[in-house]
Amino acid sequence: MHPHLEILYQDSGLIAINKPHGLLVHKSAIAADTNLFAVQLLRDQLGMKVYPVHRLDRKTSGILLFALNEELNSLMQQQFMNGLVSKRYHAIVRGYTPDKMEIDYALKRDDGVLQDAFTSFVTLQKNEVPFAIGKHETSRYSFVELTPTTGRMHQLRKHMAHIFHPIIGDRPHGCNKQNKYFTNKLDMSTMLLHASELSFVHPLSDLKIKIKAGFQPEFSRMIQTLGFRPIP
Repeated sequence: MHPHLEILYQDSGLIAINKPHGLLVHKSAIAADTNLFAVQLLRDQLGMKVYPVHRLDRKTSGILLFALNEELNSLMQQQFMNGLVSKRYHAIVRGYTPDKMEIDYALKRDDGVLQDAFTSFVTLQKNEVPFAIGKHETSRYSFVELTPTTGRMHQLRKHMAHIFHPIIGDRPHGCNKQNKYFTNKLDMSTMLLHASELSFVHPLSDLKIKIKAGFQPEFSRMIQTLGFRPIP
C-alpha cells in the first residue's frame, strides 16, 4: 500500500504536497534501497505527469512544489534560482541558540566551487530535558524558525553545524552522540527539519501564493518529547 500524499495546494498548473520524512523526491543512484519516490507517488495519485520544481532532502519533511506542465516547471525553477521564492523552515537543534542570528557563510559545492549562502533564524523556544548524553546529566535543545535567502545544497544543515547547533538527526553534519541517543532511546529515524512555508507570485495569475505545511507525526512527537509547546 503506497502512502497517500497530503495535498496542500493545487491549481491548474501547480500542486504542493506535505512530503513525509524519509521520502525521496525522485529516483536516485545514491539511494538504490528504495523504489518509492514523491514524483512517482504523486503521478500515480493524480494520474498525470508532475515535475518537481525544487528539492528537499530525503530526511526533510514539508512543502514540496510540483508543476503540472513543462512551461510552469521552467517558470517556477527560474523563480527559485532568482531567489524570488521565500521559504521558512522549522528545526530542533542541539544547545541554546541565540534569540536571533544571521549566518553569512559560503558553502563548497561537490566540485569545490564556493557559493555564498545566507540564513537567518529566530529562536522560538528553548528547553532542558533529563537526557544524559555524554558527560552531562541533562541536554538542552532549541526550537528554531529558519529563513534561508539562498538555496545551497544542505545549506541549513551545514549552517547550523557551523555555529555548533546541529539539527537533531542530521548525518553527516550533526552530532553523533545526540543522533545515537535519539535513534536508540527515542526510536527516532528522521531529521528534525521541516519546510513549513513557501510564498511566491504565481507566474500565470500574478497572484501572491502562500502555502503552509503542518508538522509530520514524528516531528510533532519530538516537539512533545522535548517539552516544547506546539506552535499554531
